[in-house]
Amino acid sequence: MSKHQRENENLTLLGSNGVVYPTDYDPKILEAFENKHKDNDYFVTFNCPEFTSLCPITAQPDFAHITISYIPAKKMVESKSLKLYLFSFRNHGDFHEDCINIIMKDLRDLLLPKYIEVYGRFTPRGGISIDPFVNYAIPHSPYEEMARYRLSNHRLKP
Repeated sequence: MSKHQRENENLTLLGSNGVVYPTDYDPKILEAFENKHKDNDYFVTFNCPEFTSLCPITAQPDFAHITISYIPAKKMVESKSLKLYLFSFRNHGDFHEDCINIIMKDLRDLLLPKYIEVYGRFTPRGGISIDPFVNYAIPHSPYEEMARYRLSNHRLKP
């Protein structure tokens, strides 16, 4: 087994055929791999323009463009597992704000990043759109100040 294979043997979804799409919310789908550039601070950004979830009251579909940005520490999220994880919200009933907070907390718990933010731009229903934003930084770190700044200026597009 090569060094590269050993480093990534915990990634079960990447490159596998016949992946079954989840029908219910499932954070266990998320997989991570080692950040090979721990000495650098850099952003990783994911854009999901086709996020869907269900209204917990009416069961009507909600659609959003989700942007996830983070500064990795030791781990990084594997993109195929992230895609399947986000897909798992398709039949999940929760309010927009809850979905965005759940996504951030699940990724925070998996990755323990230096900084992470999740921004949802939901399409209007009933003439009103809801755009929740949530972020997190390692407490008592230089990133905590950045988190406060980003939260107070969240309308600056990530």
